[in-house]
Amino acid sequence: MTERSGSSYGPRGGGAGSADAEGARPRLLLLTPDYPPVIGGVQLLMSRIASGVQGFDTRVLTPDSDGAARFDATSGVGTRRVGPLARSARGRIVGLNAIALTEALRFRPELVLSGHIVTSPAAALIRRAVGARTVQYFHAREIGGRPRLAAFAARQAHARIAISTYTAGLLVPLGVSRETVTVIPPGVDLPADPRPEVAGRPTVLTIARLADSYKGHDVLLRSLASVRERVPDVEWVVIGDGPLRPGLEALARARGLGDSARFLGSVSDRERDLWLRRADLLAMPSRLPDGGRPGEGYGIVYLEAGAHGKPVVAGNVGGPLDAVLDGETGLLVEPTDAAAVAEAITTLLLDEKLARRLGSAGAARARGLAWPAIVERVQAVLDEQLAAVRRTPRADPEASGARR
Repeated sequence: MTERSGSSYGPRGGGAGSADAEGARPRLLLLTPDYPPVIGGVQLLMSRIASGVQGFDTRVLTPDSDGAARFDATSGVGTRRVGPLARSARGRIVGLNAIALTEALRFRPELVLSGHIVTSPAAALIRRAVGARTVQYFHAREIGGRPRLAAFAARQAHARIAISTYTAGLLVPLGVSRETVTVIPPGVDLPADPRPEVAGRPTVLTIARLADSYKGHDVLLRSLASVRERVPDVEWVVIGDGPLRPGLEALARARGLGDSARFLGSVSDRERDLWLRRADLLAMPSRLPDGGRPGEGYGIVYLEAGAHGKPVVAGNVGGPLDAVLDGETGLLVEPTDAAAVAEAITTLLLDEKLARRLGSAGAARARGLAWPAIVERVQAVLDEQLAAVRRTPRADPEASGARR
């Protein structure tokens, strides 16, 4: 078992704008199993919060990963990396929770932000050990996968943040009062240069890991032949990698669509942004997974497409209902209906006026949901809990409204 500090252990964090004395800032401990340089929506969310909140001495506790030392050296956030503790994901989480208590006894935070329900046991122990108040994040899929742990996480927290109304609704059957959950969507990075590039062909873009079938790559592939009947030179560009890729590529070839489907795998941020500028639209018709499990919690990629002025096609279920405004920033369709998906894509490719209108509205909405605005909303939740610490340091979290 090893531990290392990825950056300075002094009082650092997102409080560069605070007027308080350096040593007097309130301490915030952010616990997360997901953090850069690992790529993902939760990772990005936690990083933006850690670097963006103001007035706190922020410390992040998270697993080690390839490239972490280089990332931490320039992040500006005090970060403790833990690992490797075990080969299994479960073992790593258990180790992260165990070390979190030791870290808290040294750091003695006033607030703990738990970025995932798997760190809620540590948050609960820290609350009892040092009197810290806890804020718990919820994303979506983890609630259905571990309902008992999700219920515990909600019950032990003083405040709860869900990334969408869909995610907040998943907590209600677990006995959590909807009024006690604050919905704050993820944010988006605004592009330095949103001007469109010429792709040469009508281009439909999908950005998602090829690991979860509910993202809708299979439906898009089935819809592609219908789109090609009306837009013969259309190209579907897929960014992302994963175990589903070989099967999708083989299916494209078997259906004679090899010249219309391009699988790029993982690409750099620069190339990703270039394709967002080139594409005519982004399509990701996420559906609810089989067995009633939760699906897309939100879908930051829809906002990223909007930030580049591109309309989107998305499924009319789950988190996309928050991320996409139907008929305003994109088109919501039945995500399992390949014909409906094809019709929406074709409409946007052929109706340039509609596509421009939806893309312009998406860009305006993205500006309102840029990361600084989102972090400000998270900051308000943290400031409210800090005020409660100052009033009643050891208040019972169950008094905040979560029911057993």
